[in-house]
Amino acid sequence: MLSGTPGHPAGAAALAAFRGGLEAALGAHLLEVPSGALSAAGLPEGASVTPPAGDSLTLSPMFSSGLIERPVSWVALAGFMGTGKSRIGWELSRALALHFVDTDKLITRVVGKTIPEVFAQEGEGYFRACEHEVVHRVTRLEHAVISLGGGTFIQEDNRRQLLERGPVVVLWATPETVYQRTKHSDRPLLRVEDPLSTIRSMMNEREPVYRQGTIHVHSDGRPSEEIVEEIIERLWDWADAQHAWAAQGEGTAGGDHRAAD
Repeated sequence: MLSGTPGHPAGAAALAAFRGGLEAALGAHLLEVPSGALSAAGLPEGASVTPPAGDSLTLSPMFSSGLIERPVSWVALAGFMGTGKSRIGWELSRALALHFVDTDKLITRVVGKTIPEVFAQEGEGYFRACEHEVVHRVTRLEHAVISLGGGTFIQEDNRRQLLERGPVVVLWATPETVYQRTKHSDRPLLRVEDPLSTIRSMMNEREPVYRQGTIHVHSDGRPSEEIVEEIIERLWDWADAQHAWAAQGEGTAGGDHRAAD
């Protein structure tokens, strides 16, 4: 078992191996349709998206014909587990014709283990170090919607990189909704006597950090298309404000203005 700290020799070697496998895994990950979104998209299990020849990781293969106007060409989704980041992120990427990256799924692809297995066998320190490597890589992507793990935005350096790159949309839901959505999962957080109380406590603890996000949207009891529509409207407002500030010579807070490709 690793010490869970990247400075430990075993941990450093494992992290170097993770870094070496990240690029290839990212390329493969960009072609996959998330399993949770398959039924919503009317696609069979195991479906993938094949980009036209000549596309690269910096260009979106989706809806590539003609001129596409978007409020942004990069956006991240943060928030507690069970708030809908993967499902909404996928549908948002379809609506904006962008790549979709789920950072938790990307980590499991590289290490070949589930996240609970990573926590149990390598420790949380190793997982957070891998998470940081992924954040560093996905903030260099173009044309992407990034779905972050629940704890990713909590880490200060990750948060700084993400907010400097572009807007971060934080999804919110009540503790009760989170519990109902996640109670049948294998998440380590839920392996306690009173998972709802644990969820409520952790959400309260993390709320001040999540509040540092750019845009805040509630997902309770709402159809996904309505949530996506609100996010896009709010992103246009954000982009217009950024453009106005830049025009006044006040600079921008990072990310794109109106992006047309």
